[in-house]
Amino acid sequence: MTTSSIRDIAAAARSVLMTADARAKASGGRSAAAAWRSGALAMSTAADLPDRPARPAEPPLLAPRAVKKRKITEAPAGRIALLHALAHIELNAVDLAWDALARFPEAGFPRAYIDDWVQVADEESKHFLLLADRLEALGSRYGALPAHDGLWQAAAETMDDPLARHAVVPLVLEARGLDVTPAMVAKLRAVGDDASADILQVVFEDEIGHVAVGKRWFDHLCIQRGLDPVSTWQAIVRARFRGGVKPPFNIPAREAAGFSAAFYGPLGDEYEAARRRHDRQPGVLSDGGNGR
Repeated sequence: MTTSSIRDIAAAARSVLMTADARAKASGGRSAAAAWRSGALAMSTAADLPDRPARPAEPPLLAPRAVKKRKITEAPAGRIALLHALAHIELNAVDLAWDALARFPEAGFPRAYIDDWVQVADEESKHFLLLADRLEALGSRYGALPAHDGLWQAAAETMDDPLARHAVVPLVLEARGLDVTPAMVAKLRAVGDDASADILQVVFEDEIGHVAVGKRWFDHLCIQRGLDPVSTWQAIVRARFRGGVKPPFNIPAREAAGFSAAFYGPLGDEYEAARRRHDRQPGVLSDGGNGR
């Protein structure tokens, strides 16, 4: 993507979303973010966005349950599989951030909203490129393994309402990353892969800010609509997110993002109750295909 012919931030968002090549998408997103910060792009949130972003021919996308689990060991195969899955999540996150920025012009968000989501989009691009480079250093590449489409499914199911989008994508899916990433960092260090662990630590620290952005604009919309944030978030997640909210939670990281246990604690209790029922009477307890 080139920004020389793009005049406003919504057009930049569309350009990123319509870029298929993964590296070009991430690099173009970084260029667009720099152009916004420099003042080269006008503020506009009206764009003809695609229902699905352009994606490369690889990796092949499977059902979430068909993607093999990853085990971190000294052998490179498990670490490559983990990093590939995380790179795929980050590429989705690039599209999710740009889509959130320009999907909802009717909401009348202020410039601060654009600033926040440009920052998120830029950092998601940085994460993807770090992970893609690390995969290549390990003798692999992004696209070499299958992946799944669960994250974009969550976006598709919340395109009708920015309140639902902010409730589900940053405050369920990205918040889940705060819970699981520290353990991955520790396991990578335990097998001597400090280079990969350092990348995941960068991702973790940035993602606290991303959850904070989601929470800030979710609260903004609740105030705008005269809604109680806690009960509204819980109702949206029960209705719109099929996987449930899975404990244990990284409470300090969530608190650092301004996301208190009053929101997710009761839903975590519901998940645990459903798990116990499942243990007594086998059925299906899904993670919603969020890939983490």
